[in-house]
Amino acid sequence: EPPVASRGWDDWTAQRHADYLENIQPKPAPGEMNMSEVVAHLNEVLPADALVCNGAGNSTAWLHRHFQYRGFRTQAAPTSGAMGYGVPAAIAASIIYPERDVVAVVGDGCFQMALPEMGTAAQYGATPVLIVVNNSMYGTIRMHQEREYPDRVIGTELVNPDFVALAHSYGWHSERLTKTAEFADAYARAKASGKAALLELIIDPEAITTRQTMSEIRGTSTRR
Repeated sequence: EPPVASRGWDDWTAQRHADYLENIQPKPAPGEMNMSEVVAHLNEVLPADALVCNGAGNSTAWLHRHFQYRGFRTQAAPTSGAMGYGVPAAIAASIIYPERDVVAVVGDGCFQMALPEMGTAAQYGATPVLIVVNNSMYGTIRMHQEREYPDRVIGTELVNPDFVALAHSYGWHSERLTKTAEFADAYARAKASGKAALLELIIDPEAITTRQTMSEIRGTSTRR
């Protein structure tokens, strides 16, 4: 019986690993805020024991694709697609592990479902960094609408409050960003503040997934 290596296993696994490393590299995206570049920066600066939380929805896809988790029990995420999980998870993680970096990536719709928890963070001194990906819509539902019924989009647009002002009113550090190049310094400021922090990232609605734009999904739809 030949050894495993001679059956091509080593070559196969090496190629799959190379494919994985290529897949997590930042990719071009519509608009001036590129979420793959944002997550790539987090991948570089977060320590191995950082706790990374997320809600549900397309906004978390960049995290799942481009971030490299380096240890067990370093991700807190919903297992059933329940929206609103990321914010309270990050606040709880920060309270339990105040010595560790805690970051949450949530969409604007997901964030609105847990806004009152900002008061919990202020009351108990939690210091997570919340990254709110704002495209003014329920992205996952909109994606399915565009794919299945592109001429019948309904009920997925959002009218959001001023997240930055709201966070500031709770005593949080808060900033609104519109360009990828702004993120690295803004994240450093958020960490240096020593407070709970909110970074609102305004992204182009065309950037609906990590692989297809809204127009591409609409253009390939075969159903009405």
